Amino acid sequence: MALYIKAAEVLEKAEMKQGALKTLVYDSKFANIKQLFALVCETEKFSSILEEIIESTKLLKQTKLKMHLAKVLVYDLLIGRGLKCGGSWKTMMMKQHSRLQAALARMKVKQNVSKNGDLLPVSVQRVVGVQLPRYARVNTLMTTVEDAVDYLKRDGFSYMGQASSLEDLTMKRKDFVLDMHLPEVLAFSPKTDFHDHFLYKAGHIILQDKASCLPAFLLNPPPGSHLIDACAAPGNKTSHLAAIMKNKGRLFAFDLDAKRLATMATLLLRAGVTCQQLANQDFLKVDPDSPQFKDVEYVLLDPSCSGSGMVCLRDDASSVDQVQARLASLASFQLRCLNHGLRFPRLKRLVYSTCSIHSQENEDVVTACLQQNPGFRLVPLLAQWPERGLEPLTQCLRASTTKTRTHGFFVALLEKHSEAGNKRPEPAVQISKPEAEAPLGPSTCEKRPAASEEESEASETEDTPTAAAAEQADATPGKKKRTKKKKKKKKKKKKAATVE
Repeated sequence: MALYIKAAEVLEKAEMKQGALKTLVYDSKFANIKQLFALVCETEKFSSILEEIIESTKLLKQTKLKMHLAKVLVYDLLIGRGLKCGGSWKTMMMKQHSRLQAALARMKVKQNVSKNGDLLPVSVQRVVGVQLPRYARVNTLMTTVEDAVDYLKRDGFSYMGQASSLEDLTMKRKDFVLDMHLPEVLAFSPKTDFHDHFLYKAGHIILQDKASCLPAFLLNPPPGSHLIDACAAPGNKTSHLAAIMKNKGRLFAFDLDAKRLATMATLLLRAGVTCQQLANQDFLKVDPDSPQFKDVEYVLLDPSCSGSGMVCLRDDASSVDQVQARLASLASFQLRCLNHGLRFPRLKRLVYSTCSIHSQENEDVVTACLQQNPGFRLVPLLAQWPERGLEPLTQCLRASTTKTRTHGFFVALLEKHSEAGNKRPEPAVQISKPEAEAPLGPSTCEKRPAASEEESEASETEDTPTAAAAEQADATPGKKKRTKKKKKKKKKKKKAATVE
């Protein structure tokens, strides 16, 4: 019965806007997170249908149950795989079974459908049955892609090479491929379970959706950097950043929830992360001018969002007004976070991401931010990525179940470009293709190569200069020497004139 009580608590908190379902499940510390998450997601998906059945049968009056507990019990009884409890609870629910089943049957007749899934709102039906690949990111702090692949092959998996199209992501059980865009991401068949696998338990692989790996990959901070993960828990992106930095530099990670931060610390320990500095603090209250953050040049901002991109968390049957009001509130918060992130004095790049499909939380927030911060511009990302940001922000990336075979996601990369007269341009990261993207707009400053070539940047880290060295080095070698020679010549002329 503990499963149902905990699921009811999560649903109630979610309804009271105390957090996203995934966050609340993660915070619950329930013994079987996977089982709880599945029950909560499915109950939420069928929420309006379950509520109608409960009200039409007067179940709450008959059983003295509260609505959220009744929903999870009725879901498993009628739609799920049967009740997972015994004793008086099961006896009570089985007495109501025929009445509840009859109410469900009447709903199907009324709507002229035969399947339970056909009762769902159209927006939810689109994603019912969607099976995405199981993605795993190889943690390069603990192992290499080659060693992980070899271990999996010895463990009975069949390596099919690197994927070249979305069709290659449709695999048989025990098959796996190397992702076509992200060099440290492996894709497996949808129901592959790694929770008890050695590579997962030892921190050698991180179970993380491919789209969720984009922010750290595109930010690509070089070893030695100082950077901030603004809303860090549960910590997958944090560990990814540390791996890209090779654990060299300082990684400030903030989260307002102390429990989530404590769990995150355990995750980072398992992942071999040592460069982190965790803080139980609201990012909006962090002082960008503090000496502690004087060398921060990169920020990853993945703030709270609607979660509408998560397959099991798509918008329910809430009214249009309710959805729009919630999106407006979230967008306001996200814009404040984004504006705050751009205030760090030595900031070079900030990546902004959400697991939302709504433009209000994505393109609209970025557009408003750019209008308020003219010293920043968007960097074009991954030219070969199949889904772009909505017009006119096509420099950004979107992800979806159909076009990228991932959860819904949005990523934008903002770069400072206004201080050309006072500050030397940042050296470009070494890349395999020398051509730079076309300039984004008129500017007198030199421009870095566009991030559409980030796929080659991700694997190039060993010889990347540290952040301190980057400040001292000039982007155009030889320029400094020529300047010094000119100064020496002038001094010699002055001396000669004095002697004469």
